Amino acid sequence: MAFYVQKYGGTSVGSAERIKNVARRVARFHADNHQIVVVVSAMSGETNRLIALAKEIQNNPDPRELDVMVSTGEQVSIALLAMALKALNVKAKSYTGPQVKILTDSAHTKARILNIDADKILADLNDGYVVIVAGFQGMDQYGSITTLGRGGSDTTGVALAAALHADECQIYTDVDGIYTTDPRVVPEARRLNSITFEEMLEMASLGSKVLQIRSVEFAGKYKVKLRVLSSFEDEGPGTLITFEENENMEQAVISGIAFNKDEAKITVLGVPDHPGIAYQILGPVADAGIDVDMIIQNVGHDDLTDFSFTVHRNDFDNTIRIIKEKIQPHIGARDVIGGDKIAKVSIVGVGMRSHAGIASKMFRILAEEGINIQMITTSEIKVSVVVDEKYMELAVRVLHKAFDLEQAL
Repeated sequence: MAFYVQKYGGTSVGSAERIKNVARRVARFHADNHQIVVVVSAMSGETNRLIALAKEIQNNPDPRELDVMVSTGEQVSIALLAMALKALNVKAKSYTGPQVKILTDSAHTKARILNIDADKILADLNDGYVVIVAGFQGMDQYGSITTLGRGGSDTTGVALAAALHADECQIYTDVDGIYTTDPRVVPEARRLNSITFEEMLEMASLGSKVLQIRSVEFAGKYKVKLRVLSSFEDEGPGTLITFEENENMEQAVISGIAFNKDEAKITVLGVPDHPGIAYQILGPVADAGIDVDMIIQNVGHDDLTDFSFTVHRNDFDNTIRIIKEKIQPHIGARDVIGGDKIAKVSIVGVGMRSHAGIASKMFRILAEEGINIQMITTSEIKVSVVVDEKYMELAVRVLHKAFDLEQAL
């Protein structure tokens, strides 16, 4: 007998028939005497519908009331899944986040989990129930409903697995695991049997949309084994996300290629080359709640330098306005230029620690295809480059082939 926390996303519970399919899968696990806690998202499209409805009433919906509203999507899903399980003669109980005392801070629409009271869930499991918990939501110290932000159901699942000491947290989604890159871009992309938490964190932060990055961080912190599986296929091991030092990992130098075209590049020209200039430029940007990704400062000449950085594409216009209105006159910069037709392409792999020449090989491959690199950033296990958006897919394909990622180990 094992203890699993299973999380099903919006597409997995997107219709009555799909909810019945989830119920049949859960019932099979229960029939094998496994203890099961199920975390579900709202039915696909429901959260967007509720947010749009709120914006018809208030241009910028009040965060507290928006949380009250959007949390109802998961409440529908848990009740329907409990009914579907009971129709299969499986004992089941559904709970909202507040009912099982998922305590969060008070940052409405982007709350963080602080504590979970596991007693009620454990008591139900010991009585033979399948326990169904609404993902994405909790309650703050004042008793107000909170939500965890987009993709928050993944975090709920991992947090429950940690609090309940589950054997594994299984994330069921519309893909059957983590791939070396997006199969829609590279049809030869290969599903990985396993990947380290470090690699998965990098992949998630660099553009892979399979898992919410906060859930991976949570799993790594609390040593929760994660497995990504397909909710539409009954067979297959999925991908296990685990620890390099504890597992027999695939010995690949590069595990995957991530890409992201939601970025924009800004360059401040003719900046005084003196200490503190980076803060003078980026401080007001950060104060506006804008996240900066890659940063490059050129070698100075004649006491002047150029300063480039990237932000999310949605923040491009606002960032340009802040720099031109608040920063350029203050520091005396010559000009501010930029564009949002760029993409970031990254190679990721723990094997890079022990293999030299990986970055130079990446640069050579791109050069041979005539792809110009605009910016570079590295860590121990990743190399990221910014290229023109029109070359993104070509860059991903040629790098995937050059590093032999289509070949099974």
